[in-house]
Amino acid sequence: MPMRPTGGLKQDWDPIVLQKPKMKAQDLKDPKIVNQALRAGAQVQTVKKIDAGLNKKAATLAVNVRKLDEAAEPAALEKLPVGVRQAIQKARIEKKMSQADLAKKINERTQVVAEYENGKAVPNQLVLGKMENVLGVKLRGKIHKS
Repeated sequence: MPMRPTGGLKQDWDPIVLQKPKMKAQDLKDPKIVNQALRAGAQVQTVKKIDAGLNKKAATLAVNVRKLDEAAEPAALEKLPVGVRQAIQKARIEKKMSQADLAKKINERTQVVAEYENGKAVPNQLVLGKMENVLGVKLRGKIHKS
């Protein structure tokens, strides 16, 4: 016959004491924490900024805008060459596939295939590679320059 405990169950665990974490440098920027420290009597160092309260940032902004205006225009995004667009369309039609069928086989949206055929898409080598595999046509390289 098994023995039964005669007394109450006891806990063998030690108590855990939770403490507040120490202040970090970023906490010193929070006015609530600074005020709390002042009330507690801790020493708080303040630094006066030179341009505090003055609107001196506008001159810097004007210089940055001027630099942007003087800089060369950013290069236009590369467009798909006409030969590649025609090759995609021709190969798709020869295989008797719709844009939706091609999109499903390359795991892209139908809109992506339509943009490639219309020349509105920015060429993505991964998408072109998938199209090459499905259509069996070379789409990347120096063959299709416009």
